[in-house]
Amino acid sequence: MNTTAAVEAAYAIGDQRWGRDAPGFADAIAQAHERHLRPRCLCQPGGLGVDMYVARVLNGYTVKRMPNTGSQHATTCSSYEPPADFSGLGPLVDTAIVENPATGMTTLKLDFPMSKLPGRAVQPPSASASSSVVAHGHRLGLRALLHYLWDQAELTHWKPGFVGRRTWGTVRRHLLQAADNKFVHGHALLGSLYIPEVFSVEQRDAIQSRRQRLWAHGAPRPGQPQALLLMVAEVKDIAPARFGHKAVFKHLPDQAFALDDALYRRLGRSFEHELTLWGTEPDLHLVMVATFRVDEAGTPGIVELSLMLTTAQWLPVDDGWDRQLVGALVRQGRSLVKSLRYNVPGNQALVCASLLDCGVAPFPLFIDRDVGPDGAALGESPESGGDSTTWRWRPALGDMPALPPRQLKTSPIQLPQEAFSRSDTKTFPDTRIQTNA
Repeated sequence: MNTTAAVEAAYAIGDQRWGRDAPGFADAIAQAHERHLRPRCLCQPGGLGVDMYVARVLNGYTVKRMPNTGSQHATTCSSYEPPADFSGLGPLVDTAIVENPATGMTTLKLDFPMSKLPGRAVQPPSASASSSVVAHGHRLGLRALLHYLWDQAELTHWKPGFVGRRTWGTVRRHLLQAADNKFVHGHALLGSLYIPEVFSVEQRDAIQSRRQRLWAHGAPRPGQPQALLLMVAEVKDIAPARFGHKAVFKHLPDQAFALDDALYRRLGRSFEHELTLWGTEPDLHLVMVATFRVDEAGTPGIVELSLMLTTAQWLPVDDGWDRQLVGALVRQGRSLVKSLRYNVPGNQALVCASLLDCGVAPFPLFIDRDVGPDGAALGESPESGGDSTTWRWRPALGDMPALPPRQLKTSPIQLPQEAFSRSDTKTFPDTRIQTNA
């Protein structure tokens, strides 16, 4: 069996080269930030390297990809991302998602409200995937925002070494890191983002206190617009309550969220497929992204929502075919990046996942759910189905074909061994290399 050699991250800053864990690297990127120098990632053989930038985050510094450069890195590099057109991200870059390398801040344009005017009903909730992603191509609906955070947190990446390490605590931490330095309507996203902590009986009071402090930002104030809060959480149950319905979330046993009858009915109609698959497959997670309001009594009520299915490894999937392919990739120990749809509707063909262990270029995998009489995917010419640089599965025509074989890859980076300080504690590939100031 071929194996993939891990690539130690290495950077050039000025005329010096650094490993990401090398002694003195923290000071080096702090000085690069002060002097407005751009580190260069040396993941590709030859050349001058791929420009990065240093951003200040909390009490430290972070080395980040320059906007739209992820595909310029080697597939073995932790900074690699597939081309934006492999997913639904492409049309949103520099329109709905505007990143400023000079400040390290990213502005997000949303197509759903984050406040409610006094005396007015909240806009009709977008409970469906279609209404949550419709037509505002240059703005982020709820599903697109969740996909963006999942991508930025690199929860779409998978390698064999991640087995057993991706827990809700890790997912939460990476999502919060991804939300840092993101701004909506001129305000920091972190100020209104609630993600339940891993529940602990011993820490119940402290957890509840932190939750209430955040929710206080959404408390109603007489004569002022009420701020809506944003939540990302794993659904445990959606059930009738004494009045209306309620959503119960994992790691939040002491507080349910209210759903009015209209929202509950729309939820069942619009997400019937996701709810059915979740109800029959015990290893799937159901993640909800929602805006919610807090009433005068402190009770949260959901205003607008969208749902996303993930595998046991927290890799997003659209349906049973998607789940079958991703499951096979995980079982076979493959390295991959899962593509997400953002605003792209479900009936439009899109790369399902990209293999990173098939050579120097990503190997895209497609699932063609709808095929014509000639066996070609609808909207595709029959000739394109034989392209040797892609893999296509047409479930209507037969079983899943054999996956592309791995290819041996070696690191193009040659640095003196003393430039590196070995670390065995890293759980995920992370392009945000944070160090304390």
